[in-house]
Amino acid sequence: MQAPKIPFVSRRRVLSALTAAPLALSLPARAQTARRLRVGVTLHPYYSYTANIVGPLADVVPVIPAGFNPHAYEPRTEDIKRIGSLDAIVLNGVGHDDFAGRMIKASEKPDLKVIEANAQVPLLAAVGAGRGTSGKVVNPHTFLSVTASISQVNTIARELGALDPANAAAYTANARAYAQKLRKLRADALARLTQTPGADFRIATIHGAYDYLLREFGLEVAAVVEPAHGIEPSPAQLKGTIDQIRALDVKVIFSEMDFPSAYVDTIRRETGVRLYALTHISHGPYTAEKFEQEIARNLATVVRAIQEAA
Repeated sequence: MQAPKIPFVSRRRVLSALTAAPLALSLPARAQTARRLRVGVTLHPYYSYTANIVGPLADVVPVIPAGFNPHAYEPRTEDIKRIGSLDAIVLNGVGHDDFAGRMIKASEKPDLKVIEANAQVPLLAAVGAGRGTSGKVVNPHTFLSVTASISQVNTIARELGALDPANAAAYTANARAYAQKLRKLRADALARLTQTPGADFRIATIHGAYDYLLREFGLEVAAVVEPAHGIEPSPAQLKGTIDQIRALDVKVIFSEMDFPSAYVDTIRRETGVRLYALTHISHGPYTAEKFEQEIARNLATVVRAIQEAA
C-alpha cells in the first residue's frame, strides 16, 4: 500500500508562521492598551484639572450636564447610564458631590475606579462645625484655592498614571506645567499688593465657600450670612447678621456672582459695606480653560478689595 503524500512545507514558511504567532497573540493586549481612557468628573474645576492633565490622550466626561447646581442636583437616569462608559471618575469627595456615590452604586459599574482629589489636601472645618476636621463637617470648596488645586492636580495625575502606565509620564509632565501656570496666577496677584499699604479690615461672606481662597491672602472671615450653603437666612437670622457686621466693623462682603441673592442689597443698604462678587466656578460650560479664567478673576477681585480698603 502506498503511503500518503505529505505536502512539502518550506523552512521559510515554517519560520514565518512561528514568528507571526506571538504577534497575533499580542494584538488584543496592544489594542487594549491603546484604548483611550474615559474619565468622569462631577464639577467644573475637576474638568479643567483633568483636561489639562490628559490633554489629547484621554476623554474627560462630565457626569452631570452644564447648568445644574451641584448643591441641588438629583441623579437622572441618563446621567447614571453615562457612568457605565467610564474607566474612572474624579470626585471632590468631601461634601460637594455626594450625589456621585449614589450614581455609581446605581450604575453598571458599582466598582468603578474612584479618584479622591482631596486625598492630600488639608481641609478646613465648615462654618458652624467647630475647629478641626476629625469627625466634623468640612468645607468642601477646596478648588477655590490655588494651593489646594495644585495638590488635587498632582493627586489626579498620579492616580491616572497608575491606571494608564503607558501615558503616566505625559500626565505627570502636563500636571507640572499646569501647576506652574496656576502658581504664576497666584504670584502675580500677590505681587500687585507689594506696594499696597497694609489693609486692616474685616470681611464677611455670603456663604462659607471662600475661606480657602481668602486664606491665600492671609484674610480671615469674620461673619457668614447663610446658615448653610444655598440656604437663605430667615428675617431674624438676617437681622442678627447685620448686627454682627456692625459690631465687628466689617468693611467688605464677598457675594456669589453666579447665584445672586436678593438679601445682599439689604445688607449693603443697612451696613454700608463694600460688596464684591466672586465666582463659585460651578456655572456655565465645561472647558479646559474655565478654572484658570475664573480663579484669575477671583484673585483679581480680592486684590481690588484689599487695594480699595487700603
